Formats: sequence, C-alpha cells, structure tokens
Amino acid sequence: MRIGILGTGTLAEGLGRGWVQAGHELVIGGRSRARADALAERLGGPTRAATPREAVTGRDAVLLAVLWSGVDDVLGSAGAADGTLAGVPLIDPSNAVEHGVGVLLTEHGTSAAGQIAAAAPGAHVVKAFHLHPADQWARRPVGAGEESPAPTVTICGDDATALRVVSDLIRDVGGVPAVLGPLDRARQLEEVAGFVIGLAFAGFDPASAIPHVPAGAV
Repeated sequence: MRIGILGTGTLAEGLGRGWVQAGHELVIGGRSRARADALAERLGGPTRAATPREAVTGRDAVLLAVLWSGVDDVLGSAGAADGTLAGVPLIDPSNAVEHGVGVLLTEHGTSAAGQIAAAAPGAHVVKAFHLHPADQWARRPVGAGEESPAPTVTICGDDATALRVVSDLIRDVGGVPAVLGPLDRARQLEEVAGFVIGLAFAGFDPASAIPHVPAGAV
C-alpha cells in the first residue's frame, strides 16, 4: 500500500518501520520538514519525506501520528478541510487526555475521533493504536512467536473497507485487530485509554484491574 504518515515521533517511527518491512511505500509529512527528512532516512526502503498535503494525496491509508494539541495544525497543513482525505482510511491513534490524570479533554458525548472526522470531511476515520505505548511498536519484532503474545488492537469505524485496510496494517506490525463497532463507539475506547493512563500514572498496573475473561465465556 501507499501510506501517508502525518507525524515524526515514536509512533510514526515504530509503525512506519513495521510497514516498511511489510513492503509498503511510505510518505512522511511532518510540521518540521527536517524531522520528516530524518525519519524517512532512518526508515529507509521506499520512504520519502514531503509536505503534509503531499503526504496524504493519493494514499491508500493515512496515519495521523501527532499529539492531540497538534491535530488541528497538521490537518490544516494537509488541506483536510478541502477534502484531501476524502475516501481515505484515516487512522486516529490520538489520546485527548489530561497528562498524568487521564481525564478526557473532549466535551461530554463527543470523541477525538469524531472531531477529526468533522475536520477531515469525507475521510474514513478509524480509531486504532491508541491503547498501547508508542514505543511498543518500535520494540516489537514483526512475526514474534508465542513467547511474545500478539497485542490486541481494538478499532472502530464506519466504513467496512477502511476497517479491513487498517486490520491488515495492524497484522503487518504483529498485532491482532478487534473491531468494536462503528465510530460512535470511539468515545468508549478513548475513555478506556484515560482509565489506563490514570492508573499507570498513579502507580498501578492497569492490566491487574481488568478481570481475565476467556474468549467466548460471556
């Protein structure tokens, strides 16, 4: 696939490396062209840097890998309001939460993914990759064996084709996709992220607070 990545941080690099290994062509568009050039060089393969607008044009999928505070800026640079992302699977891994607390910054009843969809008319937004630490994907070898269980990546979105595309990209970095439902369930996923972040910063293991229920037991 031809994948655009908006962002140059740890998540962009971790997922980008896995996708390059899987044979995909990447175009990196960051707010800093120097950082985009540096990331493209590190990733190697069929990877190049470009402006944000160029990075999203003619792509099979786009990853929005910036902090919540930078989402509006980078979508503006990419021309999202002009429809540059129309018809494109747009992967949203953002966490709009108060740092160290986990309280959501979006208004009650709304979601970060919903706001991104509104800012990028026509884009097929899929919430994904927001529950795992960004550096996990940089550490995880693609095709890791049973000694390193594959992480489940919960996703939601409204377009069946976009969900399939994102599911394939999740498998390419060693994850297992789990579709929760349509995009209106993104708020639920984002609340889970706030729960995990809040517990982690309070010194608790979030996994220990979730009962283990075997698949098919409910």
